[in-house]
Amino acid sequence: MSPINTKKLNLLRIKLDKLDNELLKLIKKRSNLVNEVLKVKIHKKEIIDQKRIDFILKKIKKKSILLNVDPKITSRIWKNMIWSFIDYEKRNFKKK
Repeated sequence: MSPINTKKLNLLRIKLDKLDNELLKLIKKRSNLVNEVLKVKIHKKEIIDQKRIDFILKKIKKKSILLNVDPKITSRIWKNMIWSFIDYEKRNFKKK
């Protein structure tokens, strides 16, 4: 790689790192909301709501297309995020 391209790559990586930091802050906010949701759930079986999951994924696909973002990327990200938070809820569910 040329020195100019190396410099460009490093600058782009710095921007990606900053964006990652912002994403982490958003994930923290989402985690806090999930904790609040978890407090409302009475039964462990309430953790997985397939209708809600399907609704979210359809909505994300539509928004991705409108924003010209590859829907395969966003779909994978959201599926992983949803199932990661489901796992989190299962691990942190406290029966009332």
